[in-house]
Amino acid sequence: MRKLDRSDITLLREVTSNARTSHVELAERVGLSSTACARRLAGLEQDGLIEGYQAVLGLKALGLGTTVVVRITLDSQSEDALETFERAIIKCPSVVRCLLMSGSDDYLVTVIARDIEDFEHIHKSQLARLPRVSRIQSSFAIRDVVNRSFPPAALLPPDKSR
Repeated sequence: MRKLDRSDITLLREVTSNARTSHVELAERVGLSSTACARRLAGLEQDGLIEGYQAVLGLKALGLGTTVVVRITLDSQSEDALETFERAIIKCPSVVRCLLMSGSDDYLVTVIARDIEDFEHIHKSQLARLPRVSRIQSSFAIRDVVNRSFPPAALLPPDKSR
């Protein structure tokens, strides 16, 4: 892993909070020239520390006001069962995240829907048809409290008291 210096860390913090910040603005905040800033960003991208940029959409404004966390248990934890399930869930257009888990549930899936009726349709037409599933449990989010793409503490110096 590349050793990050203070400028790299500041750049990562800045683009994490606003990826549309111009190189000129970033350079001012980091204390570099805009050319040096652009070069460092390109290096961070090339080294895989920045994998891409994306817009954060207003889901409610798009009519997608319901977030559902779905816990899925398969009928087997064999490699074949996991691969078969994963190939299928990637194709589910309402799924925004799927995590392979340790513990009693095999997968934790996040689904975005318009409302409860829309989720019922998603459940019937997408989730219930997934291969190798033995149990599906759904929980509806009431509201976001924290929704970050990256934990800010990860870019702080290690705290020995943690």
